[in-house]
Amino acid sequence: MHSRKNLPDEHFLCNFDVRLSSRDHSYIIIREIFHGDSMVEINVPEKPDGADELEKKGVEGLVFSLRDSTDPMVRQYAAYLLGKAQSPRAIQPLIEALGDFDKSVREQATLALSAIGKAAIEPLSAAIKEPKWETRYRAAEALGKIADEKAVKPLIQALRDNRDHVRYMAAKGLREFGDSDATEPLIILLKDENRYVRMMAVQVLGALGGKTVHAALKKALETEDDGKVKEAITEAIK
Repeated sequence: MHSRKNLPDEHFLCNFDVRLSSRDHSYIIIREIFHGDSMVEINVPEKPDGADELEKKGVEGLVFSLRDSTDPMVRQYAAYLLGKAQSPRAIQPLIEALGDFDKSVREQATLALSAIGKAAIEPLSAAIKEPKWETRYRAAEALGKIADEKAVKPLIQALRDNRDHVRYMAAKGLREFGDSDATEPLIILLKDENRYVRMMAVQVLGALGGKTVHAALKKALETEDDGKVKEAITEAIK
């Protein structure tokens, strides 16, 4: 078990508050906003040198760039374009990119798989068991963003991951489902060694509600020694 008492990297935030986590939330979701009279896509990565040529490539050419380019900006942009293409042929290369050594590429691959949607659920469910924790973390993230009921089981399984990042993201991914099958595994996380995992479990359990959850949160409040987690529990049981 990895012990990470201090702030981990990736998407653990210094001031943990799901409602305030805009730095995380705004990047991961592909969406469009009105700008004047037109719709403008946000979260577009910076264009690398040669972007015009990349934009002319088909799926196979983009996959080649994603796998073989030594420039992380090129790999990131290729992942972005593959997400826009939403081709099932891009799924496995994007899964592989979840473990890229560059964080920006991992983020963009996650976003692209989220955009592809349901067709990516089964491969992501397999990826959530990969040896590399970054891959598991990003797979959980993408499954949560796709928000399909078929993603619930692999996310619940990931709540038992030996890496705190993955447990955190699996819990976060379950927020949108309201699935009672997640209740007991989330209650176990109330004793997690990582305060951010505990706080996310509290947030999700609070949304699930019910007598079992209420009792578990009250019990957790009695033994919790972290002030921020206590505040979250108190808020959840109001």
